[in-house]
Amino acid sequence: MAEREWREASDMRQSTLTLVAILAVAAVLRFWGLGAGLPHAPGIDEPEIMNRAVGMMKSGDFHPHFFDYPTLYIYVQLIVSTVQFLLGATAGTWRSLADVGPVDFYLWGRAVTATLGVLTVLLVYVAGMRWGTRHALFAATLMAVIPLHVRESHYVLTDVPVTFFVALAFVLTLRASEHQRAMSFAWAGAAAGLAAATKYTGGIVLVLPLLAAWMSPGTKPSRLSAALGVLGGCLAGYLLAAPYTVLDLPAFLNGYAKLAGSYAGGSPEPGWPISFKHLQNSLKWPATIAVLSGLVFGIVRAIRGPGRVRWTIAVVFPVLYFWFVSRQALIFGRYLLPLLPFVCVLAGAAVVSGVSLLRRYEIPRRPRTLLITALTVLTLLPPAIESVKWNRMISRTGTVDLAYRWITEHVPQGASVTMECKRFDLPSDRYRIATVRQLRERDYAYYVDTDVDYLVASSQCYGPYFTNPQNHVAEYAEYMRIFEQSRELVRFTPTAEHPGPELRVFRVRSSKP
Repeated sequence: MAEREWREASDMRQSTLTLVAILAVAAVLRFWGLGAGLPHAPGIDEPEIMNRAVGMMKSGDFHPHFFDYPTLYIYVQLIVSTVQFLLGATAGTWRSLADVGPVDFYLWGRAVTATLGVLTVLLVYVAGMRWGTRHALFAATLMAVIPLHVRESHYVLTDVPVTFFVALAFVLTLRASEHQRAMSFAWAGAAAGLAAATKYTGGIVLVLPLLAAWMSPGTKPSRLSAALGVLGGCLAGYLLAAPYTVLDLPAFLNGYAKLAGSYAGGSPEPGWPISFKHLQNSLKWPATIAVLSGLVFGIVRAIRGPGRVRWTIAVVFPVLYFWFVSRQALIFGRYLLPLLPFVCVLAGAAVVSGVSLLRRYEIPRRPRTLLITALTVLTLLPPAIESVKWNRMISRTGTVDLAYRWITEHVPQGASVTMECKRFDLPSDRYRIATVRQLRERDYAYYVDTDVDYLVASSQCYGPYFTNPQNHVAEYAEYMRIFEQSRELVRFTPTAEHPGPELRVFRVRSSKP
């Protein structure tokens, strides 16, 4: 019997208008404020991709010479940048490649990420339809408004694209378990390969089509052939998108070993509370409770049925991926993005099942409808509000923008500027620029002796020491010696209208005549 036959036909009626509205909301949240920080303050790690994509366009060398990320998303940005250049050249904007730099292509690059974010919402809906229309609509709505996904969809990074390919592998695995054909499993494996070619941890999703193939004894021609199809599809998808893994095997192995070393060893404290906190902060407590309830419900269904295969697929990946990420030495919220398609489906299952349970009791229709509406709103509204707040915040003129404008207007051309935290990029043709992790790493005499003219301090670096100086006596004193010996020219303190870190610009008092 096919996996989906047990569902009621009435539950399968697709609400096209509602889906379009959900996708529209997803698009607004992801494209709103898309150019924030540009051109002088791209997001952290965005240059890692854009500089290499534009470098490939200019040099014709498709070797990344960089293996912290696989190359799929770099190649995607290369294609997009090339198309943009051709259109710009046709319009007379540029006459040669010498006229352009990475900064000219960020907005289009971010638009690609935002588009993949919206398409991920659609994939969550398609996956959720295996449980029912209401499940799918709820899951897609939650995916559309989760602040973590909304925020990261604004940047040229690999986390949103890998989430798209993980969601695609999720959908194709569900489809393969229904069709029970080796070729269908091979396509799911190919999606897993593309996920791995976007970000190495995306390859964990390979376990889903392999598990589904093993749990589908009716697969034609056999479960073994389906498993081999999964592995072959994964290998083909990965190597097609990241060919220099084998074309320059030594460089890949060295690069990967260096990357893995920075994540290995784990944190001195358990990582799972940190990961859980990142997830909970984005979902908020009502949705988090729904996810945990859905996880428990999914485990029971995976054991008892009905729908053992799809429930197993839905619960295995988030548990396995959460365990893997939480064991790493470095844990960031965006690393959890590939969990979200599964999290949303599980939350949808919990909420819809809770609503169905209410219908078993003799509750009048009006109070029951109000209760159902309240439960849905309570789960979806808090993350939606956070997403709107974040978009409004990045759309304002921040302290980084104010500092950039002041420096370019008041600091003379040719001056030497040293910044900590590198919150923005100054024009390299106008200034001699240096960056340090923290200004206190060098004493004041060093800045004088190396002819540094200006220092830019950021509260993202000095802030913790100034908030609790009694706990950081040495660090606070080192900063204060630099601040007191310099002359503070201007300070940009964050407000509701001007969010961001506090930034201070100092003039170095040279001892030279």
